[in-house]
Amino acid sequence: MRGIFIFLFVVGTIVFLFLGFRLQRFFQRRRAGTEVPKEQRKKTSKPLVILAGVSFLALLFTSFIHVVPPGRALVVFWIVTRTYSVAGEGVNFIPPLMSQISPYDLRRVDYTMSSMLEEGQRKDSDDALWAPTSEGLQVGIDLTCWYRLDPAKVAELHRKIGPAFEEKVVRPAIRSTVRLTLSGYTIMDIYSNQRETIQNEIFDKLSKQLGPDGIIVDGVAIRNVQFTTEYSRSIEEKQIAQQRAQKMEYVLLEEQKEAERKIIEAEGKAKAIEIVSQKLRANPNYIKYLYVDKLSDDVKVIVSDQSTIMDLKGLIP
Repeated sequence: MRGIFIFLFVVGTIVFLFLGFRLQRFFQRRRAGTEVPKEQRKKTSKPLVILAGVSFLALLFTSFIHVVPPGRALVVFWIVTRTYSVAGEGVNFIPPLMSQISPYDLRRVDYTMSSMLEEGQRKDSDDALWAPTSEGLQVGIDLTCWYRLDPAKVAELHRKIGPAFEEKVVRPAIRSTVRLTLSGYTIMDIYSNQRETIQNEIFDKLSKQLGPDGIIVDGVAIRNVQFTTEYSRSIEEKQIAQQRAQKMEYVLLEEQKEAERKIIEAEGKAKAIEIVSQKLRANPNYIKYLYVDKLSDDVKVIVSDQSTIMDLKGLIP
């Protein structure tokens, strides 16, 4: 299109100069009242012809020049030979009326499908990927796919698919691959530690599917996982029930520990009583010893005989 506009501009310039030259001759004749001599007409027209020729050649040369920015490429369709070529970075000379050009970006780009507005390729709607799991439950994920075009296959991509390859190929491939992959996993696999495995599987499948069309997949990232409202509510209720069960287990464990402690304490007391009973049977005076032993250290006592113990703390200073 750029070449056609330049060509039309060149033709318009030549027509403008030609008409200007004719008008100049007409007004010269009117002012002189007689016909301008042929030699004077030649002298007047010669600079205009040179100027027109130089302008035409300059604009024609400019229409051949196409500057390709870094990371870009131009797919050129040659109308006469019906063949394709690729113009790389830098200055390229392409005739305007003999070819059609289409620009392509060869740098890595991302295609994001997200539930968040103003994020991803479709910014005005919820574009999350919803797919059934192996249990038949619906799960939604936000996903980003990084890809780039193969310079050696970009001409074939243009011929077979065209510039709208994202909507025609990339998006459908992502949707079908994600649905196929998630159907082999449970909902807890997707939510827990299997996410990296799922990412790698999606990456491998997308690479095989898009590679033949000249689309190189560099990476895939699952950015968010979401469930239906009903399933989210059931998960919350389940977690609450699990917390209650764990609390009850803790209470039962505490009670069991307390019962074991009491049993051990009772067994210890019973053992102590048994030992004391054995000692008393062997030595009846042992009880008097225990009584004296339990008295305070500042109590002063006098043992009068084997059967009497007198406390004289109030009498002895």
